[in-house]
Amino acid sequence: MAADTPQIDELVEHNREYAASFTDAGLPGAPARRLAVVACMDARLDVTAALGLRNGEAHVIRNAGGVITDDVIRSLCLSQRALGTREILLVHHTQCGVQGLDEERLRAELATEVGEAPAWSFESFDDPYDDVRRSIERLRTSPFLLHTDAIAGFVYDVNDGLLHEVAPSD
Repeated sequence: MAADTPQIDELVEHNREYAASFTDAGLPGAPARRLAVVACMDARLDVTAALGLRNGEAHVIRNAGGVITDDVIRSLCLSQRALGTREILLVHHTQCGVQGLDEERLRAELATEVGEAPAWSFESFDDPYDDVRRSIERLRTSPFLLHTDAIAGFVYDVNDGLLHEVAPSD
C-alpha cells in the first residue's frame, strides 16, 4: 500500500472483505425510494442507520453543515432530472461544528496563511432549526429543481438520536 496511510490501508482491507460477500450488484442507479437526502458530514450522524435506509434506496449528499450550496443544487438537479427522485429530506443536527463558527476570522486566517481568502462561504449559522428553514427556502426557490413541493427538514439530536421536524417558514 501507499506509504504513511495506515487508516486508508485498513479501509482498503475492509473493502476486500466487503467485496468477498458483495450482493448488491445490479442495483439500478435510480434510488428505489425516489428520495434524496442532504445531510451534514458529521461523523456522529449515521444517516442510513438513523433513517433505516438500505443501499440503493436514496441518494445521500453530505457536506459540512448540510448546506445547500451550488454543488448540492447541481447534485439534486441531476438526482431529480436524470434519476427520478421526487422528495428531498434535509438533516441538520445539534452541536454542529459550523454552528457559531466565526467565519470572518477563519477567512482572515486562511488569507494570511495561503495568500488568499476562499471564494466560497463556510455558511456558518447560529441555530440549526433556522438554518433548516433557510435551506428549505433555497431549495424551493431554485429554478433548477423540478420537485420542490415534497421537501422536509429535520434536526438530528446527537445526544439521543431523534429527528425533530422543522416547519418551513411560509
